[in-house]
Amino acid sequence: MSFARDRLKYLFGSTKGLILVAIAMIGLETAIFGMISGPMAELGVRDLVVRALRLDLVQAEREGRIIILYHSIAMAVVAIETYMITGLVKMQAFYKTAVRLLITIGYLMAMIFGMGFAYWGHNWALHGLYIAGLTLVFFAGVLLTIALWPWGQAHRQADPAYARTRRGVDLERMAFFATALTTVISALFGAVPGSFFGNGFETFLAENIIRYPEKTTLEYSIIGHLHIMLALIAVMITLIIGRWLDFKGLLHKIAMPLIILGTLVLNVGVWGVVTPLEPVAHMIIYVGATPAMLGALMLVIFGWGKLIRQGVAGIVRPTLFQKLAALVRDPLKFGPLWQMVFMNFTVSGVGIFMAIRLDEIFRIWPAREERIELTGHWHVLSAIVATIILMYYGDMIGLKGRLRTLYGWAIIVLSDIAFASVTVFEMKRLFVSEAGQQPLVNTVMLLMDFALGMLLVVLAMVLIWRLADLFKKQGRWTEESAQDDLSAEVS
Repeated sequence: MSFARDRLKYLFGSTKGLILVAIAMIGLETAIFGMISGPMAELGVRDLVVRALRLDLVQAEREGRIIILYHSIAMAVVAIETYMITGLVKMQAFYKTAVRLLITIGYLMAMIFGMGFAYWGHNWALHGLYIAGLTLVFFAGVLLTIALWPWGQAHRQADPAYARTRRGVDLERMAFFATALTTVISALFGAVPGSFFGNGFETFLAENIIRYPEKTTLEYSIIGHLHIMLALIAVMITLIIGRWLDFKGLLHKIAMPLIILGTLVLNVGVWGVVTPLEPVAHMIIYVGATPAMLGALMLVIFGWGKLIRQGVAGIVRPTLFQKLAALVRDPLKFGPLWQMVFMNFTVSGVGIFMAIRLDEIFRIWPAREERIELTGHWHVLSAIVATIILMYYGDMIGLKGRLRTLYGWAIIVLSDIAFASVTVFEMKRLFVSEAGQQPLVNTVMLLMDFALGMLLVVLAMVLIWRLADLFKKQGRWTEESAQDDLSAEVS
């Protein structure tokens, strides 16, 4: 009895344990349902998996299945970020416990019952439990927003090295609060159209209707919901990484107001899609995205500078090579910041270029090509956030030495090969004709499938190692559980 109780306490009572469970659930879901994707169908794997698991796959219901799959994974990612926030940011014990409890039950219900409804027949009781899970996640977000209230006396920032107002209000905490608040509000952009299912609203994928000359308000709401939730998840992981790296100084004082401003304006632009602001909504979005990205740039400059200074601390006049070596010495500290930079080449830059030249270039392409670009754009952004989470988790559990180096560089190299391949595949029509594209397509698809497959293998190895550790009487999990209890007492 004690064997199970101690391990369940670690898995569902500590920050590292909760994150481990969520990562394992995402990894398991990705591995299983990735086997029924298009590339796997070409290899004959899909049919084997469908028969083995007795999946109920009706082609006409594909959009609904995909949406539930995306939401299941997204809820787990939001839960992981929430665990990180409750572990990094001071808050009352009641809110910390309540938020963790609600979001854990919520994302597990959404993932388990949602996937059961989508892929194993349509038992509507499971759908009701899926919605209940999403509701619990929403209320966890409401409580987290309350817990992050930055204007209370207990959370004033006394250290002048960090961004704060004249009265000592912590601007970093305010950025967390603004992001959490707008995330809760923006969640309603998906919930309201969802409430109209069966009453004139049908399931659709945003990339399938992008060229419709007329769209309904509910369709615009879904498109806005998709964009803003991904953006806010990215903003939140930026703030989390900043707190982890102890972001401070002049760049911190510049970055926090920029991130707060960018987050608020970005949300106003997206919300404006379903208001009279619709004609200028995209311009507002561009205006909001710019300061948020500049804030992230400040973090990258600070983080890389810190890594270099630490790495060459004992050298009087370090050379450029020595500085570069110091920068990349620790892949788990270098990697998250590098992914933020790399994102500009595979996500932000591509998206801005597409928006600027939409009518001149992209709308001339066949609709399928624009659909590929949009789908790749959203997937790469979400996957980059996932790699940053995995690297931060690797540092959290104390990976050291050669294992730390191999784990970090495997994630960086494999993911960037995959993301670069996706970007080339998205934009291929700029430099290759349809008649001559096949060799390029074959190459990038092979690179992408191999890199993503190996990335899942790396994740599986880590999860198997952690599972084996749980069966040890005095494994790493006991140390992590004790550390979490100590940090809770200190805070």
